[in-house]
Amino acid sequence: MVTDITHLSIHQNLYTHIRNMLLHGTLPLPLRSPLLRFQSPTTITHHPLRKFSISAASQPNYAISDEELQSRGFILRRTIEQLNLDHLNSVFVAVGFPKRDTDKIRIALEHTDSLLWVEYETTKRPVAFARATGDGVFNAIIWDVVVDPNFQGIGLGKAVIERVVEELLNKGITNIALYSEPRVLGFYRPLGFVSDPDGIRGMVYSRKNKKN
Repeated sequence: MVTDITHLSIHQNLYTHIRNMLLHGTLPLPLRSPLLRFQSPTTITHHPLRKFSISAASQPNYAISDEELQSRGFILRRTIEQLNLDHLNSVFVAVGFPKRDTDKIRIALEHTDSLLWVEYETTKRPVAFARATGDGVFNAIIWDVVVDPNFQGIGLGKAVIERVVEELLNKGITNIALYSEPRVLGFYRPLGFVSDPDGIRGMVYSRKNKKN
C-alpha cells in the first residue's frame, strides 16, 4: 500500500496549508493521486460513513487491537527514537517511492504532528508507517502511508490509519485529508474518507504549469 499525490480536490483551508508546504519545499511532486477527506461526526451530512468518536474518554474500536498486534509480534511506536531511517527508507523504496535523503526524512519527521509506525519484533525493523502534519487546530493531512510488501494484507495499513485519525480527532482536528493512488481508494472509504466532498475542489501551485 502506498499513498502519494495526484488529483486536486481540497477544502479551501487545506489548499492554503498545502500551498505553504509547497513554498517551503515539503510537498513532494509530481502530483499523481486523488485527495481524500475524512468525514468526522461534526462534518457528516448525508454520507453513510463510519463515525469516529472525538471524545478522548471513549474507547476506540480498532479493527485490530493493540493487544492482538502485540501477540502477533508487532509493536506500535509513536516517536522516532527507535526508528532506523535507513530501514524506513527501504520500505518507501519497496512500495515505489523514490529513495529519499535520510537527513531530510529526519527533518520532516521532526516537523510532524502525529506519527505512528509498526515494528516487527523479530527483525526490529519498521513494516508500516504513517504520519500527519497540519496547523494543530483545524486541519491535518496524512502522508507517507506505507506497508512493507511482505506484510501487506494483514491489517497493518488499517491499524496505522485508524490510530493516526483517532489521535487527530482527540486533538479536536476534524478537517483531515490524505492523498491516495486510485487503486486503493476502496481501502480508505470504509475508514471514513471520501473524495471530492460535496464537490469541493481546489488548486495546487505547480511550476510546470506556470505561464509568463
